[in-house]
Amino acid sequence: MLLRRFASTVASSSSFKLPPTIRQLLALKSQPDEQLVTVSGWIKSIRRQKNVSFAVLTDGSSPQGLQAVFLGNGERVKALTNGAAVQLTGKLVLRPGAGQEKELVIESKKDTGEKVRILGACDPEVYPIQKQALSTEYLRDHSHLRARTDAIAAMIRLRDSLKKSISMFFDDQGFVYANTPVLTGNDAEGAGEAFKIVSIPSSHPAAESSMAAPMIEFFSRPAYLTVSHQLHLEALATSLSRVYTLSPCFRAEPSLTGRHLAEFWMLEAEWAFGGSGRVSDTCDLVEGCLRSVMGAVVDGPDADILWKGGDEARRRALMDAVGGSGAWTRMSYTDAVKALEERQRAEPGAFQYEPGWGRALQSEHERWIAEALVKGPVFIKDYPAPLKPFYMRENADGKTVGCFDLIVPRVGELVGGSVREERADVLEAKMRAGLGEDLTEYQWYLDLRRYGGAPHMGFGMGFERLVGWVGGIDNVRENIPFPRWAGRMLL
Repeated sequence: MLLRRFASTVASSSSFKLPPTIRQLLALKSQPDEQLVTVSGWIKSIRRQKNVSFAVLTDGSSPQGLQAVFLGNGERVKALTNGAAVQLTGKLVLRPGAGQEKELVIESKKDTGEKVRILGACDPEVYPIQKQALSTEYLRDHSHLRARTDAIAAMIRLRDSLKKSISMFFDDQGFVYANTPVLTGNDAEGAGEAFKIVSIPSSHPAAESSMAAPMIEFFSRPAYLTVSHQLHLEALATSLSRVYTLSPCFRAEPSLTGRHLAEFWMLEAEWAFGGSGRVSDTCDLVEGCLRSVMGAVVDGPDADILWKGGDEARRRALMDAVGGSGAWTRMSYTDAVKALEERQRAEPGAFQYEPGWGRALQSEHERWIAEALVKGPVFIKDYPAPLKPFYMRENADGKTVGCFDLIVPRVGELVGGSVREERADVLEAKMRAGLGEDLTEYQWYLDLRRYGGAPHMGFGMGFERLVGWVGGIDNVRENIPFPRWAGRMLL
């Protein structure tokens, strides 16, 4: 009896469904039966004639709005303005002529079910999001409203589509999604650019003693906002084999360029028992992931909005990279430096920073390699060990490590990955050299190698940079709903 009741409850709850969104209404394959439907959203635009009015209604679910046709200009119709939140009831019918296939017809006669409800009025005279072009900086200053513009709404939907495609890809590859900590005591990148967590007293400052009390660590040790989820994913990979996460990361970097944010999202994955154990296996995984994920959205309606008025040649190159049959270019760091040096000799002063083996590749070097030399995505592999973190596996030459950076045109570095050092003795020596003799805080990381440690590899991808590559958006601040960077945090 109990099981039957439970089964009945499950069946009942699984049949629950919210009213359709505008996207779902527009996507209906069958011809509308002209029954009354109720649609909620915001007025995008309105045009009035003598006996009929036309409004475009949007609920944000689709780049395409639903046209509402008001047969008769009653008082409620006259009160409709751009930005107003409304609920309309009318007949969903096929639209005559070309263009949008369906429209909502609201007749003025009461017996046809006319219903126009203004849920939230909007004064068009002071509404900050006007129909004319608005500057990027103006929209950043109005970040609470900028999602009402076509481009920002399209960007947010593109993020959603990419996230769904990422989940599908990793699920097909047998990966497990994992929730990793945002608070951490580890600096995975070793760059020292983490935000420190400090406990704030709850009492009013006036009630505090004039004597400053010593700061007490809430966690009994220093804690930071994470800059990477890699180390925690490595711990999970020793049990689950294949794990990934798409989670927020934080970096206290004072850079004001259009390539950096203080709060951003990273797609990170760790893969135990990975293939032959060579870095090329991780390159294969990353390329397969990007081709699959981007292929599902690169020519979609939201991408169309973001590329509108943009560089068509650049977009064609993107589509060729995603859909082309040839593998993306791969070259060693050594070969990349040789090409840069040849370029510098052929044209002295071509680069502000002199290229040379053992030196970090600068943004200008990466741009030239991807945009001029390769003219497409390129994996640069096997960097000198001193340029990379301690966890990367040393190559047989004793000079380089098994790692890569994926460089793409107009974006720069999109993905970084490596074979992880699984040999406990080698890893410990590298950690002592880079982190000092006291490895108390990292003993757990060494334990992963001591107790059934297996060869493994992984990568991290900047999600906002991926959005920018797909959408042709150069500044990373327009690739996230609420951008934060040094000196700027609204809301």
